[in-house]
Amino acid sequence: MKPFTFIRANEARIAMHATQQNSSGKIIAGGTNLLDLMKLEIETPEQLIDINLLPMKKIEVLPDGALRIGALVRNSDLAYHPIVRKKYVVLSEALLSGASPQLRNMATVGGNLMQRTRCPYFYDTVFPCNKRVPGSGCAAMDGYNRSHAILGTSNQCIATHPSDMCVALSALDAVVRVSGLNGERTIPVVDFHLVPGESPDKETRLEKGEIITSVEIPAVAMGTKSRYLKVRDRASYEFALASAAVVLEMNGGTIQKAKIAFGGIATKPWRASQAEQALKGARLEEAAFQSAAAAALQEAKPRKFNGFKVELAKRTLIRALKITGGVA
Repeated sequence: MKPFTFIRANEARIAMHATQQNSSGKIIAGGTNLLDLMKLEIETPEQLIDINLLPMKKIEVLPDGALRIGALVRNSDLAYHPIVRKKYVVLSEALLSGASPQLRNMATVGGNLMQRTRCPYFYDTVFPCNKRVPGSGCAAMDGYNRSHAILGTSNQCIATHPSDMCVALSALDAVVRVSGLNGERTIPVVDFHLVPGESPDKETRLEKGEIITSVEIPAVAMGTKSRYLKVRDRASYEFALASAAVVLEMNGGTIQKAKIAFGGIATKPWRASQAEQALKGARLEEAAFQSAAAAALQEAKPRKFNGFKVELAKRTLIRALKITGGVA
């Protein structure tokens, strides 16, 4: 690990100034991802700005029924919060399926949004990686790419996004509230992360000098059901091969509105708009689920070792729809 300076910000403006003035400065809260990357010298910040003293630890219901979650809320606290467990089941299940209890006790909502890929070629500095060193190439393209993305890829990068929480937030139409020296703005979670394109090192819409302050989830309609299903190689402490977050607004046995997001198969939390459209007005039936799954994966681009993810993702979505609709 390379030497760095450390400051503890007790005001948001201090953190904003520090990140704007020092191009290699990094915000740290739980540090569950950043510290690992620093030890491997993948991240080499000259300065760490600790924001744990900032007042961003509340979970509160807003007057319109929306839920505001502070950026420093720990993943465990959010997963077990009574309102989340009752109204936002998909989010609680997603959080509890990720990492380990010890990591969830430290990891924050803001840090989860900002975590970087777990692609093995990104972590191993022997191999070229366009996320780590832009223009160096992508070893995963012709390497062992079993765990890599089949949606949202480019000729520069096929690394999957690792978060479970962000997949659920995407399906819930959550927005990220950020603050900078020029004021506040909101970014929908579905737009917060970027597909790699020609610049895979640019991963989010967060600008220099901005910090995440909270996440807001709209109030859910009466009768809404939601679940999260994660398929992985082992039962715990493992990233998804495929996961599906499903939110269904029902009218009897008819789906009025479906919101679906995938994890484990794309370069960002992947909102499946084609599947949502296919399910609008459909009954809770196998044929409708299969049509939605086929629509969701029609643009998949598998590589040599990850072609199985196409069928796996379809089956994961179908199973998640059955569980959510209560017809499993």
